[in-house]
Amino acid sequence: QVQLVESGGGLVQAGGSLGLSCAASGSILSINAMGWYRQAPGKQRELVALITNVGSTNYADSVKGRFTISRGNAKNTASLQMNSLQPEDTAVYYCTANVRTIATTALNDYWGQGTQVTVSS
Repeated sequence: QVQLVESGGGLVQAGGSLGLSCAASGSILSINAMGWYRQAPGKQRELVALITNVGSTNYADSVKGRFTISRGNAKNTASLQMNSLQPEDTAVYYCTANVRTIATTALNDYWGQGTQVTVSS
């Protein structure tokens, strides 16, 4: 069993900054990649940013230059620093991790419960 716990988020004015954190715990053998997705009301869930276990990153075009994803030294945590936030960034943000558990050699994706980010104009 793997759990992802997110923290951060909240309400901020346009142009402001927020940080999100995610910690993975449980029967983890290794984590291949961690990332963040978001889902706005009435829209599909979309990729925000991903980071691999060797530090390679991938960002949605809409957040490039504004958001930065990073992994903790323990490699089971990930953070998303969001700057220059805009109302269109308003969404529920979900942490995800591609995890190999102790019980199996297969990689599976796990998700956090989501945290709300609201940007007011």
